Amino acid sequence: MHKTFLILLLGTALVLPGCSTYERHGLDSARAGRIEDNFGLKAYTLSPEIEDTILGLDPEHVTEKDIREALSKAPAPQIINIHGGIMPQKERLISFSHFLIGMGYPEASIRNPGDATLSFSCYENAEMIAGMIAWYYEKEGLRPMIVGNSQGGMEDIRILDMYAYSERVEVWSPLTWKGERRYEITDPLTGRKRPVAGLTLPYVTSTGAGGLTRLLPNQWDMNFRLRTVPDTVEEFTGFHKGRDLLGGDFLGYGPANLFKASGTAHVRNVRLPAGWKHGPVPDTEHLLKSQAIMDRINRYHPPPEANIVIEQNEDTMNPETMYLPWAEDVWFSIKKHWVLELQRLILARRAMRHGP
Repeated sequence: MHKTFLILLLGTALVLPGCSTYERHGLDSARAGRIEDNFGLKAYTLSPEIEDTILGLDPEHVTEKDIREALSKAPAPQIINIHGGIMPQKERLISFSHFLIGMGYPEASIRNPGDATLSFSCYENAEMIAGMIAWYYEKEGLRPMIVGNSQGGMEDIRILDMYAYSERVEVWSPLTWKGERRYEITDPLTGRKRPVAGLTLPYVTSTGAGGLTRLLPNQWDMNFRLRTVPDTVEEFTGFHKGRDLLGGDFLGYGPANLFKASGTAHVRNVRLPAGWKHGPVPDTEHLLKSQAIMDRINRYHPPPEANIVIEQNEDTMNPETMYLPWAEDVWFSIKKHWVLELQRLILARRAMRHGP
């Protein structure tokens, strides 16, 4: 047993750092400035009728009609996809991006505006990603959401911890891929300056984080804080699966895999079927091939329990519906917070226009 563990550990150490990452090349300052001058809140206005329609939406029951007739006419929070370390993981988050676009989420709110990429690598600087999230919020008035898979799910918590415990976090531009040497933003909902540190996100999710990847040097700092969710997110969902050597503690079984809140964050845990593989869970573009499946995804409402188990059965192992329970749960939360963020922005801008 000891020999087998050492072989697995060695294999993990050799394979996982063969990372799928990006060589970031930012835009020159002149071009970046032209884009920034017409970005986010500067680029759109919503009619009073559309605003009223959005304010009347039920965030817990967002239909395909709501998306087509109202949300498609409005901006959306930036989705920050963070993939794991080995080469196929990037393609799986790209597949999930295509799934979101097919379900009606704006492509511009998923692609990075500087280089048109659809994800971040878990090996990229977490301070940079945290700073870019603040940049998006300042420009768009909508707080971004994070979807992390494998080691990307560990990066989620690292970013939330930065907002919670760092004295200051630098703003980074996704146009130039450079820090802006400032640590405050103008809050678009109040017009007042505020530090990046302490920023709270609406929704973050982590899938398959833990297991043997804890032993990689870049993850050592997360070992004693991975499962604790700070107050810098409102809603967090942690997904794990049984028989998961790479992303599940104690092979994905038991309370060691459950995320918990350190304070006020609403935390849910979902155990996925053990028959699924560790990495491909976000590979969900195939679900767009059937309108019936898309309708099923849009009708989904999560159960009220904080900790749930998705049973393995013919449906969850069917190639046509593989990974659907994960996709419908994440899509439900993204739709929900898309609406909530827009409602928050509309109400704040109306209050600023009309004054006290």
